[in-house]
Amino acid sequence: MMSGADVTSILLVEDNPDDVELTRIAMLDAGLSADLSVVADGFEALHFLRKEDPWGHADRPDMILLDLNLPQLDGRELLRIIKADDALCSIPVVVLTTSVDRNDVIAAYESHANSFISKPADFDLYVNTLRTLRDFWFDVAVLPRNGSLH
Repeated sequence: MMSGADVTSILLVEDNPDDVELTRIAMLDAGLSADLSVVADGFEALHFLRKEDPWGHADRPDMILLDLNLPQLDGRELLRIIKADDALCSIPVVVLTTSVDRNDVIAAYESHANSFISKPADFDLYVNTLRTLRDFWFDVAVLPRNGSLH
């Protein structure tokens, strides 16, 4: 369990500005207070995670929320890269996408996604989904935080 002093850090990899804003609002409504960083494509996510310009100051996120359909380097390939990188593979990656394609689900888990969530179209259901995510990942599960267990 996280203590009240712990600040949850989440990297949202999402290219749609409307979905980013919707996620921010839904997170607040779900009581998921987090230091939310947002990048719009897979290459930018890798720069963030590897602390490359302009992300040299970026802290390692406690979790990555990953859309699959991204420009340039898509979420499927980004997931494979993250999980093959010894420095990044322990960060939980939750695929958060509109896809309900069974092949996307199977491929995500074969690439070692920690969870696959299909974004509900209904806002209230989305808030409930994020509340459930918060309850499990930040209240029940023990996460590696900045390279050590807390």
